[in-house]
Amino acid sequence: MNLISRYILRETFVAWLMVTMVLFVILMSNQFAEILDDAAAGRLPRDAVFAILGLSSLHYITVLTPIGLFLGVMLALARLNRDSEMAALAACGIGPARLLGPISVLTLALSVSVAWLALVQTPGASRSIEEIKLRAQEELELGVLESGKFTSPDSGDTIIYAKEVTGEEIHDVFIEHQADERVVVILAERGERVHDPETGNLTFVLYDGRRYEGVPGEKNFRVVDFSEHGMPVRTKKDEGREELVETKSSALLFASSLPEDQAELQWRISSPIMVFVLMLLAVPLSRSRPREGRYGRLGVGILIYITYVNLLSIARVWVEREEVPQWIGLWWVHLALGLVGLSLLGRESGWFISSPRVRRAEFTR
Repeated sequence: MNLISRYILRETFVAWLMVTMVLFVILMSNQFAEILDDAAAGRLPRDAVFAILGLSSLHYITVLTPIGLFLGVMLALARLNRDSEMAALAACGIGPARLLGPISVLTLALSVSVAWLALVQTPGASRSIEEIKLRAQEELELGVLESGKFTSPDSGDTIIYAKEVTGEEIHDVFIEHQADERVVVILAERGERVHDPETGNLTFVLYDGRRYEGVPGEKNFRVVDFSEHGMPVRTKKDEGREELVETKSSALLFASSLPEDQAELQWRISSPIMVFVLMLLAVPLSRSRPREGRYGRLGVGILIYITYVNLLSIARVWVEREEVPQWIGLWWVHLALGLVGLSLLGRESGWFISSPRVRRAEFTR
């Protein structure tokens, strides 16, 4: 890589880093405020605030990297145009198309990183966040157990009463659990709540009690005396909870034929593709006229990015609803914007000027 290529690479890298960091700080500040609000309201454990914030940052980095590179390239090359450095490079025979070489090095590195985040790390982070929220919800529902009050952690199937509650210990316990037509009633002198850190399950361990089990109205009840008895309590939300498509691994999405899974898979693959497409668009859009300001075309670039993302969202909905074949999917959006970028780059590089006379007329105009 020659001196000029290293210079272009450094300028674009610094601009990308600055833009991405500014956007990252803004979004993470908003996310941090929302997480603190949930923790203050008791919807999340306070010790999980920074864990959720760190896991959420992976998603934001995946989203911000393409737009950060897009705006970074535009700002870096716009500065070179303003300072007449692009004119000097053009006099040396380095046009817009030649700039793709050093910029593509940065684009390739970012694309590989985004692909790794989108396909591997972000789904795992989403699963971890859901597990933390689910565990917090479970602990919240079971944590409302108070002395002398009946509590139902699963909307009526299980009724728990304790005469005295001291931390995790309970005394003079009454538990009724209904499963179909059978009813289980447990009376115990004392018990405790046990949380398994590996599985996240919560269990009531009861001591010195009696268990009654049978169908109301029939005589064949089974009565068992016990010295220790464990009773796991799961909420209905946990039992009927479906796995979110955002938390599924990419390997499962590859093996699935469901429209929702294929739409999610193509959405994840779109992130690294966007990096290349936006790079093709950024190089010609950064070209400014002599009297045009440094940020003259930045608004146009943001408008193109918004259009790009909205078209991808529309295409994803079409795939989920099976309104378009999966092989068309979201790919037509990348193809269309890529062709637009190539055509703009070709126009700025003079690919479409067929003769010196036309070239001279264009230059004069």
